[in-house]
Amino acid sequence: MSIDLHSMSRGDLEKLRSDIDKALASLDSRKLAEARKAAEEAVRALGFSLDEVVGGGAAAPKSRGRKAAKTGEAKYHNPANPSQTWTGRGRQPGWIKDGLKAGKSLGDFAI
Repeated sequence: MSIDLHSMSRGDLEKLRSDIDKALASLDSRKLAEARKAAEEAVRALGFSLDEVVGGGAAAPKSRGRKAAKTGEAKYHNPANPSQTWTGRGRQPGWIKDGLKAGKSLGDFAI
């Protein structure tokens, strides 16, 4: 298939580009579906589901690397500036330390 790009108008070239982009997206989608099917068959042969292996299900091996940071819901806030919050994990913010030194309890900062 030979296309003379030099003889095509701008509109024809843009249409061709759009058609190529759609064809590439379709090809990628088909290839991804094939890869997923092959992966499902491979893990099924080993007695697992793809969700267990990829999604971190109960049968997935545990990570040996550094634990990912867990972000939790804020439990405490600074009464002087409510936008400053703390989950109760990790180091205490300065405003918590200062408040505790001033005789307040942790409950005074609870949200």
